[in-house]
Formats: sequence, C-alpha cells, structure tokens
Amino acid sequence: MASIRVAPFRWLLVLMTAALVVLTPFPSRGETAFIQDDRGVLTAAPMLERVTPAIVNISTRTEVEINANPLFNDPFFRRFFDLPPGASPQPRSQPRMSAGSGVIIDADEGYVLTNYHVIANASAVTVTLKDGRVLDAEVVGSDPATDIGVLRVGDENLIAVEVADSDAVLVGDQVMAIGNPFGLGQTVTSGIVSALGRSGISRDGYEDFIQTDASINPGNSGGALVDSRGRLIGINTAILTPAGGNVGIGFAVPSNMAMAVMAQLIEHGEVRRGLLGVTIQELTPDLAEALGLGEGRYHGAVIASIEAGSAAEEAGLEVGDIVTKVNGRALRNASDLRNRIGLLGIGEDLTLSVLRGGDRHELLAVIREPVRNSAGWLDDTPLAGLALREVSLFNGRRGLAVEGVASGSAAELRGFRQGDVILGVNRIPVGSLENLREAVPEGRSTLVIDLLRDDRRMLVIVEG
Repeated sequence: MASIRVAPFRWLLVLMTAALVVLTPFPSRGETAFIQDDRGVLTAAPMLERVTPAIVNISTRTEVEINANPLFNDPFFRRFFDLPPGASPQPRSQPRMSAGSGVIIDADEGYVLTNYHVIANASAVTVTLKDGRVLDAEVVGSDPATDIGVLRVGDENLIAVEVADSDAVLVGDQVMAIGNPFGLGQTVTSGIVSALGRSGISRDGYEDFIQTDASINPGNSGGALVDSRGRLIGINTAILTPAGGNVGIGFAVPSNMAMAVMAQLIEHGEVRRGLLGVTIQELTPDLAEALGLGEGRYHGAVIASIEAGSAAEEAGLEVGDIVTKVNGRALRNASDLRNRIGLLGIGEDLTLSVLRGGDRHELLAVIREPVRNSAGWLDDTPLAGLALREVSLFNGRRGLAVEGVASGSAAELRGFRQGDVILGVNRIPVGSLENLREAVPEGRSTLVIDLLRDDRRMLVIVEG
C-alpha cells in the first residue's frame, strides 16, 4: 500500500489550523444563530426557541360572491326554479379560507404585523400561536402601497420579536425565514441576504425589498425574516417564480419601512402620506456630466420638476438639484427618495442634503397634505381618471404631472402611469389645467399627447 508523505512545513500548517479551530470560542448561547450545543452539534435551535413564539399563523375568511347561473336568464329554465317573469335570483356568497403568517411586534398591546394581501377583504381573522392558542384578531389597518397590515389580538403571555435596524443589513448577512408555507404550520428556512433595495416587483407601490435565497413559499407571506441574532429585519411578502414555488428568490419589506407604516396604521387606521411636490429622476453618468459634476461616483436623485407653491418650492429646492441624503441617511437612487418621502406623515420635517452646481446645501422642508387637482371634468375624453398637478420643468417650461390614475378608468386602459408629465395636447402646450381644458376637444376625439416618461419624451396617440 502506498504511503502518503507530508512535508514538515505542511504538518506545521495542519497543526496550527487544528489548534485555531479548537481554541476559537463559539459565540455564547443566544447571541447568534449557529452555536455548538451539548451534543457537539452546530445548531440554531436556542435562537429559534426564543424567536418562534412571536411568529403566528393567520387564517382568514372571505365572502366571495358567486355569479348567478346563466340558465336563470333563459325563460325555458326559469320556470323550473319558480322565478316569476322579470325576477332575478338572490345573489349568493361563498366563504373562502386562506392562510398566511404574522409577527407579534408588541406583546403588551397585542399588535401583529403581516401583509396587506393576507388580510385584504377578510370578514374574519384568527391567529394561531405556536403553543396552540387560537385568538380572534381585529384588523387595525392596512396599506396596499407597502403591502403591510396590522392586527390586534387580546390575550396575555404574548412574546414579541426584537426589531433590528434594516438599514444596517448587508448583502451576505445570514438570515432565516419563519412562516406557515402551504398551511403546513410553522416552518424555518435559512439563507443569506442576496440583494438590497429591490424595486419594480409590482406595478405600483413603495418598494425597497430585501432579497433572500431563504425558501419563501405561498403561506410565508407576513412571516418574519430574522438575522443571525433572531432580530426582525423584514416581513416576507413576495416570491419571484414562474411556477408558484420557491426558486431561491424571495423578497421582504424592510423592518424600518414596516414599522413606520405600522405606527401610522395604529394612530390613524391608514397611512396619511404627505407631498413634497417634486418629480424626480435617476442620476445617470450622462446626467451627472451634463450637470457639471465632473468625474466621480454620485448617488441620489435629480429634481426634474417642482410644483408651484409646494413644500419643495418653499424649502428652496430648484430644478436640477441632486438630493444625496434625507434626514442624514444617504440615498441610493430616485426610488429610495420616493420611499423615504412616502413613509413620512403630514407635517413632518424633512432635512435634504442637496448638491447644486458643485456646492452642498442643507434644506428643511415640511411635508404637506397632497392637493390633487382632479381631471374629472374630462370624463368624456380618453384622459378620464387622471389626477394632475401643475409642475415647473427644466428651462422654465411647465407641464401637468400625473399624480394618480383611477383604477379601471379610461386613462389606465390607455396606459397612463403615475409620474408621467403631459407637456402638450394636439401640439398645444399645457402648463395648467385651464390649458388642458382648452386643448382637449369636447366629446370623443383622437388626442396626440406630448408626454415625458422616465426621462424620455414621446408622442402618444390616444384614440377617443
């Protein structure tokens, strides 16, 4: 049999490595996820023993209206159901049950964080604790824009999770997802933080997702994403998959965003978002060069337009300003600025760090209640359903920013989006609602819209 010979210096390296492994102390129990227990096994069980009582299963009951059988409209069949002429059968509803997850945030008050889509339109909500207790839950409020909902349960001996600062999370941090996938019951999966600041997952809303490869499946929604110390860093909310199951790409709402929304839901029952009064765009290398920033790497958002009489104008913001920080925290991009503003309540102060022509400025703004000028008087046009506000643009030009698009409206069907800016209609510049009223013909007609979208100017033909 052949023998294996190891050079002396390699033996020394092996012995030093072994000594390092033996002498390196394991973290004390409860400090981090994986520790060596009495069995000599690396395990996360002690940490999970502390955390999992704060994670709950949520069951909802929703009444779904059942469409009447089309046979009821046939005179021949109506007589078999004893329906007199002209009468319609009473609409029926059918209960639908669904399951999700939640996290106890305040043990004394009984507040539970979950997803909006878990409890949306629910007529009854029950919460099941790890110890088997089943509690009726009251819906405190919910916010579709961030997919966050808050429940309240009335019971003693609840255990809450510790909440971490999600702004301190880094890519590569070890995490665990805890929830109720497929209604199986409490389940734990592990992974790492794969990415931060993900957006564009849904069409609308405020998105700043933590991405993870920890397995997240249907039913995990509303559950906890915790770090290696068992602290909450996110509320699991979505998966990216072609087939409805986990493929290693899951998303969680950061704990800082969830807690900010929760505070408003508890206080008001809804999120009362204020308005700064700006339209923003991404700071690209080409735009940085055009603004005279020179070489270097810059992060932030460019002010593309300012609403007349807005909080932004009063604070001294100017078109072309680059916002780099909000309340002392650095911005990654334009979406980050939108999220920060969207989480502030009406009347809150906002300190903006601004780069203007190479000089840095600190500006103080006060978030105001949004005043939306509705275009409802255009009900008989392809623009019906738009909420518009007047804005000033580069070179002193003015336009109408789309502040909102009514669901199911003519404008939504024609592809208008929040953030679009209408510059003209049928070759007529529009800088005010009065201009728009004059430019849009009465009745149904074809409109040629001069539109600014995502830094691109385009002509959009809208059939009446």
